[in-house]
Amino acid sequence: MAVLPAPEGLVRAETLMRRAIEVARTTPPGDVPVGAVILDGSGRELAAATNRREADGDPTAHAEVLALRGAARLHGDGWRLTGCTLVVTLEPCTMCAGALLDARVGEVIFGAFEPRTGACGSVRDVLRPPESIRWPRVRGGVLGVECSELMTDFFGQLR
Repeated sequence: MAVLPAPEGLVRAETLMRRAIEVARTTPPGDVPVGAVILDGSGRELAAATNRREADGDPTAHAEVLALRGAARLHGDGWRLTGCTLVVTLEPCTMCAGALLDARVGEVIFGAFEPRTGACGSVRDVLRPPESIRWPRVRGGVLGVECSELMTDFFGQLR
């Protein structure tokens, strides 16, 4: 399945992605710069998070998972984030995509495609399992060049 940004709502998606890029730039040193933001159905930001695997010594401390945890604490329906939107600078991995599906997030907007571990269409498509009765709307490649530059800059500094 090709995951491409839809023309309608693209300005909104780009505006939200700029916020996620801003969050990614606050990633602790040594962690891969990924930023995630979750908004409720009215557009109110519930949570923002960065990768913190190295900082926290936690293999599950991906930006998406930390944002889900923060949003679930504030959202009126607890862990069910129905109607919420997750915006993230990098295509979610299998773990994060599964968590998004379980949390019932209504929309996922991501920036850079992840050709090695992407689970929203690049390598696999966890958010569109045929047996699922609820899956989020997915938009990929939103400000993809800017989001890819975050990764290129980070990994370039490691060399």
